[in-house]
Amino acid sequence: MWKLLFLLAAAQAVPQVEVPSTRSPVDKSYRRMLQGMERFAREQAALAPQATLRFRLLPREPGMALDGVRLRVAGDTRSMALPLAPDHSFTLPRDEGLWREDAAVLANRRTLSMTWRAEVRSPGVPPGMRRLGDLRLECLVGMEAGLVSNNAHLFAWLDEALRSPQRVCADPEGNYLFFADRPIFSITLQHGVRRASLPFRALYAGNPPAAELPYCDCQVLLEQSYYAPLWDRSWPDDTLLSFEYMDQPPPASGAAPPDRAAARAAFGPPHASLRFDSGREVWLYHSAPAAGLAPGPDGQPRRGEHVLLFGPDGATLKARQRAP
Repeated sequence: MWKLLFLLAAAQAVPQVEVPSTRSPVDKSYRRMLQGMERFAREQAALAPQATLRFRLLPREPGMALDGVRLRVAGDTRSMALPLAPDHSFTLPRDEGLWREDAAVLANRRTLSMTWRAEVRSPGVPPGMRRLGDLRLECLVGMEAGLVSNNAHLFAWLDEALRSPQRVCADPEGNYLFFADRPIFSITLQHGVRRASLPFRALYAGNPPAAELPYCDCQVLLEQSYYAPLWDRSWPDDTLLSFEYMDQPPPASGAAPPDRAAARAAFGPPHASLRFDSGREVWLYHSAPAAGLAPGPDGQPRRGEHVLLFGPDGATLKARQRAP
């Protein structure tokens, strides 16, 4: 059950501005986003000393195209355009007048058609990898800035303490979602000689029920979504996350069943499965933990995993195993 994924961003009433918009524009509090930038400045030295901060837009609804999106900060008497980079990221200048007017950041798109994230990047991180300290800082900034978009009525009951950056970003149940650039098959943590793959429950937004997807920032990015162990300080900030993508050639490994039917015949029904809009499907098989094996640092039992990835035609594309 997701406890804190669907966190509510504060919304402010705004006047009409010269941005073409629909009946319900996406808006963010300018003050809160600046507070997120201030949080970045306070935490940067500890978590990501050389990093830079940008904000980024991501699609949330099926068929949502980000090309043509325009952003503007609008107050009572003044406004300011925000140029978007080709990757749909932007920086947020500070304007004292807009701060005093409690301005809003508006887009010419409908509410819930996009999701917003902070993006913290340190130099020197190899291509295709992420640094854990950067992700920790992204979470703090994103929560401080009120970027996570959800249904206001459904999640209005959430206590403010449960939505605090420190609670969300330092708790195993915090469940702050990150998004890779491509569909993920596995993620490996590495620091020095220590390596560990993330469990299946850390991928694909924890395998949510289909009925809950409309309330998730991951609605159209489910294959690309993951949780990072922000709370686990046994992994230092310089830990790197490396990604194996669904569309990469599989590494040399042991034989796997050729298709879904063969997998079911060999192993029985999966303990969990998830079918994506792309037609790809993942199956998870658990193996029992060794007797006396202590739970993991998140309190979950340590169980082995066998994960299979199938293409839209049912053929097996990849297989991987994770030890308890």
